[in-house]
Amino acid sequence: MSTTYLVKGVSVLGADPTDLLVRDGVVAEAGASARGAQVVDGAGLVALPGLVDLHTHLREPGREDAETVETGSRAAALGGYTAVCAMANTSPVADTAGVVEQVWRLGREAGLVDVQPIGAVTVGLAGQHLAELGAMADSAAKVRIFSDDGHCVSDPRLMRRALEYVKAFDGVIAQHAEEPRLTEGAQMHEGEVSARLGLTGWPAVAEEAIIARDALLAGHVGARLHVCHVSTAGSVDVIRAAKAAGVRVTAEVTPHHLLLTDERATSYDPVFKVNPPLRTQTDVTALRQALAEGLIDIVATDHAPHAVEDKECEWAYARPGMLGLETALSIVLDVLGPDWELIAQRMSRTPARIAGLAEHGHTPAAGAPATFTLVDPAARWEVDPTGSASRSRNTPYAGMTLPGRIVATFLRGEPTVLDGKAVK
Repeated sequence: MSTTYLVKGVSVLGADPTDLLVRDGVVAEAGASARGAQVVDGAGLVALPGLVDLHTHLREPGREDAETVETGSRAAALGGYTAVCAMANTSPVADTAGVVEQVWRLGREAGLVDVQPIGAVTVGLAGQHLAELGAMADSAAKVRIFSDDGHCVSDPRLMRRALEYVKAFDGVIAQHAEEPRLTEGAQMHEGEVSARLGLTGWPAVAEEAIIARDALLAGHVGARLHVCHVSTAGSVDVIRAAKAAGVRVTAEVTPHHLLLTDERATSYDPVFKVNPPLRTQTDVTALRQALAEGLIDIVATDHAPHAVEDKECEWAYARPGMLGLETALSIVLDVLGPDWELIAQRMSRTPARIAGLAEHGHTPAAGAPATFTLVDPAARWEVDPTGSASRSRNTPYAGMTLPGRIVATFLRGEPTVLDGKAVK
């Protein structure tokens, strides 16, 4: 029999304090007996629906030295997440039913968050032939999102075929928007800073051109397109036009693109190397505004753990990517402030809807699944890479003091985090 929990005096999405009784995986009706319940002090805390990340790299199988499904799941739970979508660029690539089912089962065994695999669009992420999209969709993992993230599906004919294929089961193609012929050898954003540092630039138009092309293809086919890690003001304009035209397009922004700029590259510290690269302050401002108004639909972490040897080296040889799961909510709080309804929409409800995760994204209230997180908005904490639950340490926020601390996370009525510590 599962333990009953009584969360006393908690504020749901910033409303007046109330009690939440958690029993048998759901929030019990008002007036239900709390006899024998374990009490959780919710005074001063805010309850949010469990966060959902549409863009997580868990590295398993193949790069367990950087992350495993278990360690990544623990980092997610500590960050307030109850579900993560695991990208396909593993080794072997998640381009078959067998590999996505392996990742899905590893997530179930860890039991810390729901791990929903994302399948590759093309075999081996090579951009030549479509992967087994139908088989992955019919597998035990029930894959609904497909992405070659880390690589762009640059062939327009192949992209059209993928969009047509997934339309049959209301799937989504999530595109890493990067025209590879414009970014060959690129090391950072193309602009004043790259010119000053003598580093090959990654032009904004390489992202914007692919988004424009794919929006036209998705509109022509009538399929769902999701744009990964939007990073430029021009991309915001393209997405605005596509949505106005009725294209079924959604878009995400990462915490690091909401906060950091290309000026960070002046340190030559590879922890700031990421793909797409950090852009200018003008881009950051446009992304924040687009997120606030809902033009950019969600925040996704692009949590990208790397082993020490892949990051602590010369900039040119370092692999791109940053950790994000344990810091995402704090970064969003820092950028947008404590607009709890907006945060719930951008970090839980909408990503759950895009991914088809029906058990997630529910405001904790009577009759709803007891899948939620408790945040202390008054707390401030210093980011210490050595204290991360991730197997990697490549956080760009080391030493920064951030607002908001996750106190507890519940998944279907069972705590995965209590008192700020992972239960498992």
